[in-house]
Amino acid sequence: MLNHIHIWNFAIVEKLDLALDGGLTVLTGETGAGKSILLNALGLALGDRAGSDVVRHGADKAEVSVSFDTSDNPVAEAWLVEHELDSANECIIRRTISLKGPSKAFINGKPTPVSMLRELGEMLVDLHGQHEHQSLLKRELQGQLVDNFADNGNLLKDVASAFKNWQSLQAEYKRLSQAKTDRDSRLDLLRYQVQELEALSLKEGELSKMELDHRRLSNASQLMATTERLIQQLSEADELAITQILSHCQVDVSSLQEMDPVFKGVAEMLDSAAIQINEASTELRHYLSELELDPEQLNQLEQGLTEIHSLARKHRIEPEQLHAVLPELQEELKELEEADVRIEKIEGEIQQAEQAYRKLAGKLSKQRQQAAKHLSSHITDAMQELSMGGGQFEVQLDSLPEDTPTANGMEKIEFLVSANPGQPVKPLTKVASGGEISRISLAIQVCTTQAAVIPTLVFDEVDVGIGGRVAEIVGQRLRKLAGNRQVLCVTHLPQVAALGHHHLQVSKHVDGNLTITQIQPLQIEQRVDELARMLGGLEITEQTISHAREMIEKAQA
Repeated sequence: MLNHIHIWNFAIVEKLDLALDGGLTVLTGETGAGKSILLNALGLALGDRAGSDVVRHGADKAEVSVSFDTSDNPVAEAWLVEHELDSANECIIRRTISLKGPSKAFINGKPTPVSMLRELGEMLVDLHGQHEHQSLLKRELQGQLVDNFADNGNLLKDVASAFKNWQSLQAEYKRLSQAKTDRDSRLDLLRYQVQELEALSLKEGELSKMELDHRRLSNASQLMATTERLIQQLSEADELAITQILSHCQVDVSSLQEMDPVFKGVAEMLDSAAIQINEASTELRHYLSELELDPEQLNQLEQGLTEIHSLARKHRIEPEQLHAVLPELQEELKELEEADVRIEKIEGEIQQAEQAYRKLAGKLSKQRQQAAKHLSSHITDAMQELSMGGGQFEVQLDSLPEDTPTANGMEKIEFLVSANPGQPVKPLTKVASGGEISRISLAIQVCTTQAAVIPTLVFDEVDVGIGGRVAEIVGQRLRKLAGNRQVLCVTHLPQVAALGHHHLQVSKHVDGNLTITQIQPLQIEQRVDELARMLGGLEITEQTISHAREMIEKAQA
């Protein structure tokens, strides 16, 4: 339920702080006083689009803050908890519109996108505008109203989900079937490529080793000759070998060290060098003993490298990446080879998916038929109360062809109406009289809203085009509707205003160069004066005041 609304610098409202109660609250005022500003501000707080033109002249920004008690709204409570915005059965929404920057939105003090305001707002407030009948002419909205009346929300989601699954399987089957010819050609190529790569059996890192072995075998003669020469120079060239020369140097330095200790470091370095040279000679001999000329192995390596580079060019990749191609081609080959099996399997899945969809769609159709029957009866009765005696309302369900299912079920919904007795029902779009459309629209709104779970309902001059006894009936229906929820109604009819549990008066006055709108709650005597104004126009007599008092007393009895 909407508890408070605070407005700053919105349109021609400088500041407004208004507390609201349950039951039926009516808003009245002179034409042009700004009766709809309060509802426009509420719409802004709940995510309506708004430009900087809503900012009051002379101000930098407009701000609207609304407070809801969500203790009687479990759907909104669950949404707030899900989005981590809950605050102990209270929801405070704030929206600011700036002249310079983008608008900002907050839910329970946390910044949120405007889209979330709209999502939450649909759970908090159900708003019916004075031009609501225009949207009621759309078949899409007519279907939504029937489904809302039947409480088909969850079933609609199940039907849409089943339809999506069915369509997805059909698309997969079509894709696999259409690609069969291309698949056969691709299979032949893949089998050949996989066979080539499996025969090659190239492992990760193997190419680098092969290239190293190839370089060594290709240069084996030079490696042998050079290694033998190095061994000769290091240790086997008699007195000219480096080891012999170094040995003589060690003897000489040793004798010098006895005469001057400074040669100790030189002696240590020569000893280390001798050790390193001996180790180098040993390594060279070991290398030479294992090195051999192997033309056959060299030939095999050359053939292998040639094949690797050839296959790499064929697959348009670097040779180093070739080892990773085989697993990918094997996986693709496996999928294609299993495609025929998948086609056979998917045919059964499609049949099951269609059966699941049609079962759910059939259940939806039955619930719509029941709802259509009850709704037709309720709205027809409401039309009689609204001085459309003999009028008839009918919710028509047009079954779709079996081969044209939709995510929204197997039928289209349309509202048919006859405004006069003896006339056949026709689509609502073909009802000529604007007044008749307005009354039928109100009957639809009242009847469909009774099934709603949203605790706050707002009607913005939906009683346009009616008067007299019908206006009183409209007020009674709105008051009855407010028996278990909160209803706000902007009205110009005294018959409706008299039936409100609470009465707010909208007034406008000029302060210097500024036009300011104010809203104030009325007590009994003030309500009498306001109803007298609505009844009497420019001249208010004692009789008019007496009539106004009688209307209020009768309504509150």
